[in-house]
Amino acid sequence: MEPFEKWISPQGNRLKRDLSCDVVGLALQNRACLDISWPCVIGHRNEKYKYITVRYGKGIAGKVISSSRPMEITSFPNGLGKSTDYPIMLAEQLISAYAVPLLCDDSPKGALLIGYRNVHFFTEEEKSQVMEVARGVESSLPDHFVTFRRDRF
Repeated sequence: MEPFEKWISPQGNRLKRDLSCDVVGLALQNRACLDISWPCVIGHRNEKYKYITVRYGKGIAGKVISSSRPMEITSFPNGLGKSTDYPIMLAEQLISAYAVPLLCDDSPKGALLIGYRNVHFFTEEEKSQVMEVARGVESSLPDHFVTFRRDRF
């Protein structure tokens, strides 16, 4: 188990409980390329998230990572283009989601997402709570990416 997975489980469960959301997910850029996957999803309905890989700039995680800005969806798939471009939303039957970038050495390398299976409008307090947990997750990211760099050489 990666260090961030040990950390995200208690914090993600707390966030899920405090915000009454259905899903808390962690997306990370692949250590060897720009592809993005979901190594940890709390509250998942199935195991499909384990097989999701999106390209940099695609899907909610790819857009958050490429722009280094939060993204909010309140009524999926309305107004977003092709629903198939958002596989985590489809796999987990999410209607609303809020995701923030995770930074490693000031570079976006992941995203933390909360999701609801109904229409939900996010408050500033909820967004702040997600950001607070994201800052904690970021503290584990350097170990994740540095370990890979050491393994390659």
